[in-house]
Amino acid sequence: MARRSFSMCLFSWSLPIESRSQGLRGLMNYGLSCCVNALLQSFSATWELVDLLEGWNPVDKESVPLYLRNVLLAMQSDQSMPAPHQDFLHCLDRNYIRFHVQQDADEVFLSILNLIQQQMSDKALAQEIHSLYKVTVETYLQCLECTCIETGTSFLLSLPMHIRESHNSLESCIRLFFELQELRDGDKCYCARCGEKKPSKQGFKLISLPPVLCLHLKRFCNSHGYTRKLHYKVTFPETLNISEILTAEALSERYVQSDSQYSLCAVIVHSGYARFGHYTAYVRHKDQSWYYANDRYVRQVSWKEVQNTYGGSQREGTAYMLLYRRTPEGSNRSGPQADGAKGIKSGDWRP
Repeated sequence: MARRSFSMCLFSWSLPIESRSQGLRGLMNYGLSCCVNALLQSFSATWELVDLLEGWNPVDKESVPLYLRNVLLAMQSDQSMPAPHQDFLHCLDRNYIRFHVQQDADEVFLSILNLIQQQMSDKALAQEIHSLYKVTVETYLQCLECTCIETGTSFLLSLPMHIRESHNSLESCIRLFFELQELRDGDKCYCARCGEKKPSKQGFKLISLPPVLCLHLKRFCNSHGYTRKLHYKVTFPETLNISEILTAEALSERYVQSDSQYSLCAVIVHSGYARFGHYTAYVRHKDQSWYYANDRYVRQVSWKEVQNTYGGSQREGTAYMLLYRRTPEGSNRSGPQADGAKGIKSGDWRP
């Protein structure tokens, strides 16, 4: 899987240094580790994942899930010093998520989850962790001439949200993702019934939602041979109801009705430009307060400050990944159950 690298990491040297604030523990920046630091803060705020790893009796050695467990448990402690996580960083480096190289947060997120599935000897637990984030979708392809429909089942661990130059809302981005696209001219698809390429309608339909919904705002694009960042504004709500966003056309006939009310629990933020940037995170604590983590610096903030990451200005950090937790109604802290859906690994499929 190709990774996008950044040449430098911005640091906020002018900020006061605090390594702990009301239950949130900071992390040192070791050689451009801000991307992993921000992701670890989002994992630490996902109590479902922490509970599953805490209850695990590992026999694995030198594995990503083992070191992830160690650092997440250390982040739950009351010590005032930054949590130790160099072993985790070195383990990632041994698995080709390189130390001293700025990585793309969404790609590292997918890589970590896939490495958990590959390396954890307790396969049932690994599947349970995957199911925390797994969005099951139906792949849909319809010939526009003979109306033949082909479907399949796949899953994604994060949903890629395309953004436009005009004002975006997260709700409109979600609708766009599940909107079927017409393919004509050079984009026509092969129809098994017609025996040749025909104009088609293609896309995804939703089958089921996970306990933790990860949405990736695609702010980096290739243009004329180089990568640039899209600073366009994308508003997002503190609470999200998927059933109020999607129409019946976006739902599979196999759609599993479930609680579709979600509450924002973490925002991964990217500051700077495509090749010159820094990752930080806003996370929601169990007491429902928001906190800002900039490597070892941690402080409590307001929801209004989180909203400053909507974008629209090159001077401000912009939300890059959004993690929403299903509202507790009808759920419990015992962890999700695997839904048994089969599909390709999320890290192997990129839109």
